[in-house]
Amino acid sequence: MALHRLSQVVIGVPNVEETARYYTDFGLTGVREDSGDWGLRTLDGGEQLRLVYSPLRRLVELTIGVDNQDDLDRVARQLAALGVPASRDGGRLSAVEPATGVRAVLAIDPRLEQGTVAATPYNGPGRLERVDGRAPGVLRVAPVRPRKLGHVVIGTTDVATTERFFLDGIGLKLSDRIAGAGAFMRCSTDHHNVLALAAPVNFLHHTSWQVDDVDEIGRGAMTMLEDHPERHIWGLGRHHAGSNFFWYLKDPAGNFSEYYSDMDCVVDDQLWTPETLEGAKGLFNWGPPPPPSFLQPDDLAALMVGVHAPSS
Repeated sequence: MALHRLSQVVIGVPNVEETARYYTDFGLTGVREDSGDWGLRTLDGGEQLRLVYSPLRRLVELTIGVDNQDDLDRVARQLAALGVPASRDGGRLSAVEPATGVRAVLAIDPRLEQGTVAATPYNGPGRLERVDGRAPGVLRVAPVRPRKLGHVVIGTTDVATTERFFLDGIGLKLSDRIAGAGAFMRCSTDHHNVLALAAPVNFLHHTSWQVDDVDEIGRGAMTMLEDHPERHIWGLGRHHAGSNFFWYLKDPAGNFSEYYSDMDCVVDDQLWTPETLEGAKGLFNWGPPPPPSFLQPDDLAALMVGVHAPSS
């Protein structure tokens, strides 16, 4: 796949400093710029989150890595065939998704090389991977640090247009569908990097960040909740689409952020068959049921009328 990763997201929020503190608690490392914007980094992916001021919380921009100018040429032709204008500046091409107003940028970037992390040893029936010692997950004391940005989920008032832009225009691959609700799409070997969901208003639902294993999900979430129980949204559980473990938290602007591990990977497109998932299976395989605020965030009505509703 010439598209090879979700490189960065730019999120607009009305409370930049407060939201930046949340994401540094979450495990990203950040720098405040003279403009007041924040750039935040993962361990392996570099600067993958930018926070900028916006009166309403929203996804401003996402950047997808490509290999070369030929990839930009191909995407430019695909967008032109859809009637979507695009601009070109050296090794970057950008276009605005017509339904949500999110700017998609394709940038010539080196492929992400993640160093090999030793597999976590888990004992099981007849399989002793760890003997004469405690599990690593109960001995870790270092702060949890996300390895990379995995995916972004956007609500759209015209899901067909948003899907067409990303699939036929940008060139993402379809991984799975949620019946009547949206599409999981990938620009890397990860099961999904963009999920578009039908919604009554265009908004950012969540960003998702890879950690080493399920123990890191639990440790990270518990640390985030220790002094801020109001941050909890949903978890611990395991999705069906993507198969990943998850735990969702809420930032002070109202956006959700997810720790995840053990995501399905599609290396050979010919060996993956997209499914259309019905009902709860489209959300999770096991875990507590999602709260209503996960399916319909509390501030959706305020976003529909253009008012910021402070996160509780």
